[in-house]
Amino acid sequence: MTQRTIRVVVADDSALAREMLVQILASDPQIEVAGVATDGQEAVELVASERPDLVTMDIHMPRMDGLAAIEHIMAYTPVPILVVSSSVYGQGVGRAFDALEAGALEVMRKPEPRDWADLQEIAADLIRRVKLLSRVPVITHLRGRRGARSASVERADSAGTTAIPPEVVAIGSSTGGPSALLSVLGRLPADYPLPILVAQHIADGFVPGLVAWLDAGCQMRVVVAGAGMTVLPGVAYFAPTGANLTLERRRLCLHEPEEGQLHVPSADTLLESVAHSCGPAAIGVILTGMGADGARGLKLMRDAGATTIAQDEETSTVFGMPKAAVEREAVSLVLPVHEIPAELERLAVRGR
Repeated sequence: MTQRTIRVVVADDSALAREMLVQILASDPQIEVAGVATDGQEAVELVASERPDLVTMDIHMPRMDGLAAIEHIMAYTPVPILVVSSSVYGQGVGRAFDALEAGALEVMRKPEPRDWADLQEIAADLIRRVKLLSRVPVITHLRGRRGARSASVERADSAGTTAIPPEVVAIGSSTGGPSALLSVLGRLPADYPLPILVAQHIADGFVPGLVAWLDAGCQMRVVVAGAGMTVLPGVAYFAPTGANLTLERRRLCLHEPEEGQLHVPSADTLLESVAHSCGPAAIGVILTGMGADGARGLKLMRDAGATTIAQDEETSTVFGMPKAAVEREAVSLVLPVHEIPAELERLAVRGR
């Protein structure tokens, strides 16, 4: 069976970077470079005319920058976008998460001359991401169009919900997660009465930037989890880079990933630990993401009597993880992302 050719548009204002990206992508027989843009406006026009399977997008460009281009493309001609930029580290890290909020799927650092010794490894990583993300069915991000519709709440059944006051919220998310997490955490008050634990799949080195970005946009505190921390209400704790996060007697523990573990941190590992530690006194949430990580752990939580929530398909960038949880009968409620915060507030005071 002949494999489908993946057509890619490369957008970057640096001639050297464009040449490097084109050569890397063209080295794989399954990938075709359908067009090259030198600024955001050209990228918008090429996507409209060529209808590629994926765009690699720089951020800092003349005429129209990458953020404006992403927002326009995702509003009118949605396509998977991988941000490849040097403007997403250090002081510019917030722009990476602005790009994800606008609809880009992932962010990676642009290869620079100092990286050329590792260029083969970087090239393999870029090609892997392009092949994976090109298969993601993206959604329109025209703000207001999507927000005007509110999906109905699907209540699987009343099993797994009790009057026991919850002690903790555990969340697993992946592709599209940063934006979804901002929608959830950003709508919760500073005095939210429960701690929140989060396992978000994200590239190495991006957790501190993600936490800083969310902390600036939320009323509640958002921090990187540390081993031995006692969880406190009104604080969201994120698994750090390269470690699995678990909860044991209201204290956080960090663990080395298992050999061959696909996703780090593991949502399953976090949710399973909460199921064992808290039983029915917990709330589990699965947000947008590829794959099935979290479905097993959420099922353990539901079987233990916890309330479990999945983001709905309409508001998910990728419905893979929520769908896997629903199919595993691990979900009590299916909600649009903007309705999850109100439900978390309602559940937090249940039985108190």
